[in-house]
Amino acid sequence: MQLAIHTLDDAPADSRAVLEGITADFGLLPNLPAAAALSPALLTGFDGMRRAVATAKLDPVLVEVAGVAVGVAVDNRYGVAFHCTRLGRLGFDETQIKLLRAGAVPTDATAAAVAALAREVVLNRGKVSDSALAAATAAGLSAEAVLEVVLECAFASLVGLIDNIAGHIELDAILVPQAWSPEDQQH
Repeated sequence: MQLAIHTLDDAPADSRAVLEGITADFGLLPNLPAAAALSPALLTGFDGMRRAVATAKLDPVLVEVAGVAVGVAVDNRYGVAFHCTRLGRLGFDETQIKLLRAGAVPTDATAAAVAALAREVVLNRGKVSDSALAAATAAGLSAEAVLEVVLECAFASLVGLIDNIAGHIELDAILVPQAWSPEDQQH
């Protein structure tokens, strides 16, 4: 399905206030919510989840690690590019970002536990193995942190659903350097 990338001027009236808030937060209107704007209900849900993730106590690097892991697991090109861009801006090691993009686990134990947990959450629809939960606990994640990983997984899954149903939304210029495709994974 082809989704138009709306502007603040041509978006449905019921989506404009949400788009204005997103634009204020990012300094630009990203293409994914601009495309989702066709459905004010979907856009409102997207923005609510985005804002909820922003309130998480989980280290922002770990939130982005979870986002990349989910994006790779569900072939979400927009999400992988977005989260890798954010990881780079947060100073996360480029070698570790490359591992995540390839579907491998990072060498940092906590990031590895979060990536593995996020992958299991999304691929197994929340039926996470005891070993993944034990690894998360061993890496220092509290029950609250595990639940915040689940929140990011839900949000990243929503982004993936939108991106995939639209046949891949055009990446914003700031995301292009982190463009990704499923062929980038290890086999």
